[in-house]
Amino acid sequence: MTAPWTAGEKPQVYPIARSADLVHIRQAIRALSQQCRLSLVDQTKMVTAASELARNTLIHGGGGTVSSGLVSVNGKRGVAAVFEDSGPGMADVELAMTDGWTSGAGLGLGLSGARRLVDDFRLASAPGEGTTVTIVKWSR
Repeated sequence: MTAPWTAGEKPQVYPIARSADLVHIRQAIRALSQQCRLSLVDQTKMVTAASELARNTLIHGGGGTVSSGLVSVNGKRGVAAVFEDSGPGMADVELAMTDGWTSGAGLGLGLSGARRLVDDFRLASAPGEGTTVTIVKWSR
């Protein structure tokens, strides 16, 4: 899965360095979801997934960025977000995607929950190389 940004539009890049950044990211994803005419339910799913991934980027990755924008593939329109950090990375991505597994004090539903909320989900991570998570929610 790739996230080709819609022709003529560049993704917006937002820092994820402090808790207040999470509010700005949620607002930006909500605005894009409305612009793409996602249903209210799909808007909420995309914002929730983005919020959780931004929080993970901050807490587990030590901060990073999110690039977000509209995408178009084969006539389908959607909203994409790419979360990137230079943190410690994950030694076992499959384990990290297991419901209930956590590397901290959380419930262990963040990554797997985000995956269930969006249409396309890709996670790339390796120890010492950080983590990149790409999500897309398509308009119906």
